[in-house]
Amino acid sequence: MNAQPEEKPVWICVSPTKNESWVIDRFLGAAGTWADHIFVADQGSTDGTREAITRAPKSNLLSNESQGFYEHHRQTLLLSAARKIPGKRIIVSLDADETLSAHCRTSPEWAKIEAAAPGTILRFRWVNILPGFERAWVCPGHVPLGYVDDGVDYVGGTIHGPRLPQPKDAPVLDLNDIVVLHFQYILWDRMASKQRWYQAWEFTRGKAGPLDIFRQYNHMHGGWEERDLCPVRPEWLESFDRAGIDYRSLKCEPVTWWDREVAGMLKERGPEYFRRIAIWDYDWNAFARKIGMTGVDFSDPRSKFERVAHSWLKRTQKRRGDLSVRAFEKLLRLRGW
Repeated sequence: MNAQPEEKPVWICVSPTKNESWVIDRFLGAAGTWADHIFVADQGSTDGTREAITRAPKSNLLSNESQGFYEHHRQTLLLSAARKIPGKRIIVSLDADETLSAHCRTSPEWAKIEAAAPGTILRFRWVNILPGFERAWVCPGHVPLGYVDDGVDYVGGTIHGPRLPQPKDAPVLDLNDIVVLHFQYILWDRMASKQRWYQAWEFTRGKAGPLDIFRQYNHMHGGWEERDLCPVRPEWLESFDRAGIDYRSLKCEPVTWWDREVAGMLKERGPEYFRRIAIWDYDWNAFARKIGMTGVDFSDPRSKFERVAHSWLKRTQKRRGDLSVRAFEKLLRLRGW
């Protein structure tokens, strides 16, 4: 009696979006080279993102109707849609500015993933491409961005939670050849806009003070350890280049939705509310004029001490263990930071 052939896994890419016109066509094209199905949960994009999703082969548009930023809702929406696909599901969760490396299907690790048992967490090296596309910062350790689905409940939170299920004591498959490329840092001003929004949004939640918020969202100013840098390997992008999926020519949109939302927060709460939050490296009055927001004054409200504090925190991102740094941070906390 002949053994039945093993069921061929179904590869599914899931992703959240909000005004990602700058990269969405490339993301969908890249995901389409390896995924059988692409599910995108869009949160009210107005820049053509939704239309791009509906045009792309293999893509399925889901509407994220959440009024605020709530990761658990959107990831549950994505996971529920993916689980309607029958068969053995391999789910990879990526943001629009991420992709599996172009050579993933020809890598020996592809077969290892397909052979993994349901319930296996897939962890990848997270490779952050730096401006110029010559070097990359590789996040230390492996990041869980995939799951061989077994139907287990997903547990997440409001922000920075797991993208997919991570059951306790689940088997883990660490990948080293297939990597996840992240393009956030190639457009530095756009990345800074995103970090400003995160800082302002976190502060309005009241769950962290200005010092902790600064340290979390200004990591890029500390630079990277040389041991965590590597050359960009040709195979990571070559087949994308041949297919016309050109990540090297990415450009920032004229106005980011993050800056629009921060301007809205400034109008609602006033600049004084955000004086200890490091969003003042940007001319908000000029931005308000650019988007037609009138009758506002978004001048930098910081005192001289607060300006010096932000500058000092920026310079000491890598020196947090120094005695002098710890002493100054203690002083800041005593002053309400």
